[in-house]
Amino acid sequence: MAAATAVHPSYAQNSPQDYLTPHNNARAAVGVGPVTWSTKLQQFAESYAAQRAGDCRLQHSGGPYGENIFWGSTGADHYAKKHFCAAGKVCGHYTQVVWRATTSIGCARVVCRDNRGVFIICNYETRGNIVGQKPY
Repeated sequence: MAAATAVHPSYAQNSPQDYLTPHNNARAAVGVGPVTWSTKLQQFAESYAAQRAGDCRLQHSGGPYGENIFWGSTGADHYAKKHFCAAGKVCGHYTQVVWRATTSIGCARVVCRDNRGVFIICNYETRGNIVGQKPY
């Protein structure tokens, strides 16, 4: 029973609103409309997060959606959020969050096996970070 529980996303502080609020705050700060929650994207994220629960590797899914992934220690309750893009820095996580054409997100979180950290994934539709296009 414990092994089965370990691969399912943890729902403590993991409601859709916990993801929507910071995304929509960042989007509002640059004048971009809000995103909504997608159960289709949530299910995709949950499936992939379950695959990463064994190794907690920061590896993208290669799926058809835009994607941000994150790893952090299990001891931290809150993680730093990127709210801006510094000049001359790679900032694909931030630009995906504020990508104007993105209308929906779905995210998931798992605690990795042997308490090796927390893996978080958010998927985005329409995907962002298209070469030659500006985020907003």
